[in-house]
Amino acid sequence: MDRIKAVIFDLDNTILNRTRTFEGFTRSLINTYFGHMESTEHIKQRIIELDEDGYKEKPRLFDELLEELPWAEHPPHEELMAFYGREYVRNSVLMDEAREVVQHLKGRYLIGLITNGQTQIQYGKIDQLGIREDYDHIIVSEEAGVKKPDPHIFRLALDHFGIEPEQCLYIGDHPLNDIQGAAKAGMNTIWMKVNQPWPEEVETTPLHTIHQLRELKTLL
Repeated sequence: MDRIKAVIFDLDNTILNRTRTFEGFTRSLINTYFGHMESTEHIKQRIIELDEDGYKEKPRLFDELLEELPWAEHPPHEELMAFYGREYVRNSVLMDEAREVVQHLKGRYLIGLITNGQTQIQYGKIDQLGIREDYDHIIVSEEAGVKKPDPHIFRLALDHFGIEPEQCLYIGDHPLNDIQGAAKAGMNTIWMKVNQPWPEEVETTPLHTIHQLRELKTLL
């Protein structure tokens, strides 16, 4: 790790607890639209299942929810998309010790963030959490015009920081989008194991695997 000059993080399920954030949104959705139901646990579980850990496009998700769930009255698709943009952001939750770990590293390393997603939603979550100033550079895929695992989005960060790939450490939870993508850009990687399994087709090996961000304090 002696050559590392920058540490760059993924956002969802790395810095932000995406699982708890989406659960909070799901509760808000159920409280708003399913008050006519005596029991809603099955609705909650189905919404979470259809969401596919955030990797399903939201217009498609809400098409499926409108078709499948027992609505008292079907709201317009546009209303649900606006509700998602507002309530998902409002329910943002950090991973345990996320801010403490970043601030522990800041000063010794350049600190970056690379995230796939819509500019308004991703920056909305970042600002809801009050962490924008913790990062020296933030890249959101919609704004950048390229998304992970394309190595180009990682090279944008390298160009911004003016460093070589081997001087950068990237930390994320998705084996393909984060670990393989960053490795193809020449970066060192650490896999944060959360919800995503490790597929056999991923050809790279991270330097370390962690389960909690606090583990970085002993590695860096």
